[in-house]
Amino acid sequence: MSAIPNKQTKKSKDYKSYFIVGGILAGIGLALLAYLMFYVAPAETLETVKIVAITSDGCIGQTLDGYAVNIGTCQGEPGDYVSALVDQKVKERAALMNPTN
Repeated sequence: MSAIPNKQTKKSKDYKSYFIVGGILAGIGLALLAYLMFYVAPAETLETVKIVAITSDGCIGQTLDGYAVNIGTCQGEPGDYVSALVDQKVKERAALMNPTN
């Protein structure tokens, strides 16, 4: 008798490899989503800032802890204090890039 190859076993191995590749792709997708949510998405809080300058791109303000931020369009003059949304992650990145702190 000649040996007949088992076709069902080969098909099951093909499906198994598809599931493995799909799982790897899903893991990469979840890792990218987590990166975007935790490291790129803004974390804005309302802070009191002192208007330092008014430019064509908006008002530049200085937070009470000394960071310069662009707060967009504002109603005020340099030297005024206003409440504005400030992205905390930008402040964290600026602190990491400044070796003097």
